[in-house]
Order: sequence, then structure tokens, then C-alpha cells
Amino acid sequence: MTDTMTKLPVSIEDIHEAKNVVKQYGRVTPLIQSMFLTAKTGGQVFMKLENMQLTGSFKFRGAFNKIAHLTKAEKDKGVIAVSAGNHAQGVALTSKLLGIQSTIVMPETAPKAKVEATEGYGSKVILHGAGFDDAKAYCEKIVEETGVTYIPPYDDEFVMAGQGTIGLEILDSIWDVDTVIVPVGGGGLIAGIAVAMKTFNPNINIIGVQADNIHGMTASFRAGHKVGYKKAATIADGCAVEFPGDLTFEVVEELVDDMVTVSEQEIELAMKDLIQRTKIVVEGAGALATAAILSGKVDKYVNGKKVVAVVSGGNVDLNRITDVIGHFSVANELK
Repeated sequence: MTDTMTKLPVSIEDIHEAKNVVKQYGRVTPLIQSMFLTAKTGGQVFMKLENMQLTGSFKFRGAFNKIAHLTKAEKDKGVIAVSAGNHAQGVALTSKLLGIQSTIVMPETAPKAKVEATEGYGSKVILHGAGFDDAKAYCEKIVEETGVTYIPPYDDEFVMAGQGTIGLEILDSIWDVDTVIVPVGGGGLIAGIAVAMKTFNPNINIIGVQADNIHGMTASFRAGHKVGYKKAATIADGCAVEFPGDLTFEVVEELVDDMVTVSEQEIELAMKDLIQRTKIVVEGAGALATAAILSGKVDKYVNGKKVVAVVSGGNVDLNRITDVIGHFSVANELK
């Protein structure tokens, strides 16, 4: 494991260095035990509340670490990013804090709350395309034409190291954790966390979760090489990435123990239960780890174990919450 770790694109030294950078503004987010999830399972279940991070998502960590490491020339050109919303806000707030001009390309389907929040931090927002991959292609075109500095959402050493600081915080609170369950899109979050956790203890289980409808990383993990997978839209829009990153897949393939997918109904149920039973407001992507636990799909990693479920973000439109709650209220009335 040690020899393998030294060959990966991000190291534990990178993550420790990122911790010192991110702490300038970033929060150490709460890690709390969920009595609801603990009672529902045969394990002790804790939640790492990244919905309480600046901008309402873990993405601030990676964005800040990446932009803080840019050269003066790169900063002077301004920065651009592509995002369904959370990376956008991380880049936007970081740029505001560091006095850098920023532009964000977002898919036309991006939640209104995320668009407005990104603009509120001072970024110029360009809406383009039906999904993340369309927006990414357009962003790359702008970079080629203007020379503006591109800030990747996940496939970057500094971004992965920034997200990996979550792993260090988990270990600071629960050094003897058995399993960490992580929402996955392009893979930056799980890659950083996996390096942090596995360096400390190779026996910690790292489990990734994606939506049934879009799960490029899970399909690639199962195939043993990079492939794409998308059959429909998902309420977990923050993780709606059809193709995983090159660097992130390298780490996931080497360090992640398992990947599972959950249905749209299972994600909505997790969102509802988190609001109703734990008083935590989350977006679809933020509910993925909880959905995996409630669905029973990760029982062998939870039963009798000390478990941390990463709640990756809470940037959700109020009308979406209303729809989710209303859906289950109607279902109960029909029973």
C-alpha cells in the first residue's frame, strides 16, 4: 500500500499542506452522531456536515486550495470554472476573498439557488448546455480563446488535496473509524478522502455512492477502465458526472473498496429523512451516503462498524424540498 500511495497523483503531504492553506477561511465542519441512522442500522453512524462549510458545500476546500496555489500571472488573467453549482460557488467566493475576477459556466439546468448564490459572490455566470458535459465543452472553448485560467472541478492534484482535508478532520474526531461513505461525481472528494484515510489505516473501508441514473465513476470502477454512464437526469445534480476524471479514477481504482448506486426514490427518501429526523437540509448529492445506508446496500460495511457518512452539500432549491416532502406526504395519504 505504501509503495502504491507514493505513485498516486496526490499524497498525504499534499493534504496536510492543503489543510494549512484552507484553514485561512475554511471551517472545520461538525461531525455528529445520527441517532436515527444508528438506530436503523447495526452500527454507530456519524455524519460529516459539509453542508455547513462556506458556500454550503465541501467544494470550497478544493477551490480555495487550487486558486491559492496559482501564480500571480495566472491570477491576473482571471479564473473560469464549469459547475452545476457547488464548485461554482467555491470558485466564486475564493475569487472574491483573494481579489480575482471569475467567470462560471453552468448548465442551463443548474438549480436557481446555486446560480443566484454564485452571482451573489461576484462571479459572471454563463448558462450553457443541457448538462455538465455540454457546459464543460463550452468552458474549454472559452479557455482556448481567451487564455483565462481554468479551475478544474475535481481532476486536479490541488483540488483533491483540498477535499482530502475532510479526511484529516474525520480522523481528528474518530481515529478508529471503520467505514467512510462518500458521495461521488467526478471523484475529487472520494479521492482526497481515500488518500487521507488509507495513509492512516489501510483497513478503513472507503465506499462511494452515485445515482442509478448517472454514475460514470461506478461504471468505470466495475469495468476496470474509464467508461461513461448516463441514462437520465438525477436529483443528485451535484454528482451528475457522466465520465470520471483521469487522476481521480487512478486514485479510486487503487484505494476505494466499493461503489454502489441508489435510485431517485432512495435519494428523495434520504433527503426527507434527513430533514424530518435529523433536522439537516441537504441537496440530492448530499443525501447519497445516507441513501446508501437506508437502502441496505452497504450493510456489510455498516453493521457492527463505526461509520461516517459524508453530507457533501446543502444547496437545494426550496421548491425542490417542497416537492420531495410533498411526494412522500401524498404517498402516505394514498396508503
